[in-house]
Amino acid sequence: MVTPLLEQKLQDYRDTYEQLKGALKWKVSDQRTLMMVASMYVVNNKSFDLQQFLKVSDYIKDNVGAFNTLKSTPRFTIGAMLDVYFDEPEKKFHELIEIYDQMVDERFSRGASTYLAAQVLLGQREEGKDIPTDRVMKVYKGMSSHHFFLTSSTDYPLAVLLAGREGTVDEIMDHVEHFYKELSKNGLSKGNDLQFMSHILSIDHETKPDELIQQSIKVYDTFKTLWKRPKGIHYPLVGLLALLKDGEDEVSTVLEAFDRLGSEKPFRWHKDMNLIMAANLTISEKLDNPALLGTGIYAAVDAIIQAQQAAMIAAISAATVVNSSGDGGS
Repeated sequence: MVTPLLEQKLQDYRDTYEQLKGALKWKVSDQRTLMMVASMYVVNNKSFDLQQFLKVSDYIKDNVGAFNTLKSTPRFTIGAMLDVYFDEPEKKFHELIEIYDQMVDERFSRGASTYLAAQVLLGQREEGKDIPTDRVMKVYKGMSSHHFFLTSSTDYPLAVLLAGREGTVDEIMDHVEHFYKELSKNGLSKGNDLQFMSHILSIDHETKPDELIQQSIKVYDTFKTLWKRPKGIHYPLVGLLALLKDGEDEVSTVLEAFDRLGSEKPFRWHKDMNLIMAANLTISEKLDNPALLGTGIYAAVDAIIQAQQAAMIAAISAATVVNSSGDGGS
């Protein structure tokens, strides 16, 4: 059931999206980017101030080189993340650039995905977790060695979170691979989306792996029963709900929120995105009441949502570049 708090989050999400669309309709071609930015503010209970957001985004544009990717659309998502997570976003931007440069030195590719991963790394450092960039690259290489054709720069943000786990890179990758293999045996399709879901589950170090697998299957089966078989793009949200222990009980709420969003004119053409947004908003309501979650898993889910948002933005950015290239754009 959609609670009054979730109802308010849905309304705030709509209102924030409409403000963004009004201000950026000629600057952002993919409406999903605006949906992601709007959700960042609502999920993190950050009041949206359009002028502040535009100020941070313009600051980014004014402080990078002429051909930097942050001259274009990615500055809005990076700007939103800085505005949401930090009290002094302009100051933190220069720290972000330092981390980005360190990552490039470690052979991460230049572009939006590395900026987004650097943002996640900056957030982790703010929480007292100093994750070396060379360890992130080792984890990323480990991901690629297991699934070369599935792993791309859009996986950089989750590589940051995995690098924050204890253990050797081989141990971390074996842990991820256990989820991947067992879930594929239970009807989930192999591919990048299942790998993404496996990364999400592996970050929970408090719950036994096989329990997480069973919880994931319960959530997956509940979606099939109440709605339809989740598509690959929905696997990460299945994993997120599985971290809630009683995640299958939240599926009906997610679907109700999904229906509400689908009935709104601005969102009706983005069904896959609506389900993801509905899940993130529902999960964020749980985060508003930490007593409903264990202390460790509370921190994990919060970090995972941030990394998931970054990974989704990276994927949308990559798709936008491909489409622009296909249309003859630059």
